[in-house]
Amino acid sequence: MLTTLLIPFRLLINFTFALVSTAVIGAMVILVGLPKLLLPIPAVQRVLSTWANAVFRLWGYAMSALFRLTQPMRWHIDGDSELHRDRWYMIMANHRSWVDILVLMHLACRNMPMPRFFLKQPLIWIPIVGLGCWTLDMPFMKRYSREQIAKNPKLQGKDIETTRKKCQKFRHIPTTVINFCEGTRFTPEKHAKRHSSFQHLLPPKAGGTAFALQIMGNQFDAILDITIVYPDDKKPAVWQLLSGQLRDVYVNVETLPVTEDLIGDYFADEAFKAHFQDWMNKRWLRKDEIINRVRAGFFN
Repeated sequence: MLTTLLIPFRLLINFTFALVSTAVIGAMVILVGLPKLLLPIPAVQRVLSTWANAVFRLWGYAMSALFRLTQPMRWHIDGDSELHRDRWYMIMANHRSWVDILVLMHLACRNMPMPRFFLKQPLIWIPIVGLGCWTLDMPFMKRYSREQIAKNPKLQGKDIETTRKKCQKFRHIPTTVINFCEGTRFTPEKHAKRHSSFQHLLPPKAGGTAFALQIMGNQFDAILDITIVYPDDKKPAVWQLLSGQLRDVYVNVETLPVTEDLIGDYFADEAFKAHFQDWMNKRWLRKDEIINRVRAGFFN
């Protein structure tokens, strides 16, 4: 009964903390990084990006603190933990909730280079957040329909070229590139609509991961295959966190080598495309097994 009565107060505290910390640190990132527009000198821009990246890490610590601000929090992290801030990683993660981003920030702010997300174009208009992400050189992806491309063929491959240019900037600063390979958050409705063969996951979209490896594969020190599981699958994780009811998060981290057979032209080489899709599906089967094991034995 007392826990229920405290929910409005926890909600207010957590939401206010998340909003204020995001606004303040986001503004700091913009102030540090925005002079890159006025000083188009590569060496200067790299220094400013490094400073902005350091400020961005403060947001990671703030979001990590959010998990335990109004409730005791237990992290259950299995797998590889020998990671380093001065290296390059690519994360493949399942996507259940917006809280997934905060979970990855919690992992990254301590012993990983700060992450970069592939964002949808409309997100650039979110006050402070959009400009902050742009300052940090995060790629904003604009999807074009077949009708749009048919009317203007120059749009073909434009989002890929944007990604290529942004990823080139990651070569100068240790970076963790994050890819939610399902392309969208999991819901039972999407699971049924896509006729997913996985019990707890949507089918992975291999193209984005393959493209990132094609551009930066030789620079990545490892692929981090991360599986995130929340205790209560029936309530939104965002609500559980903000209302102070999220007490446990399970994370499995598997470090995979970047082998030569994972680097190729996904869009032009049909044999490589089939091989890469098969590899991704096997990784998703492994994730399904992990989620099944956690739900059967850990959260029951």
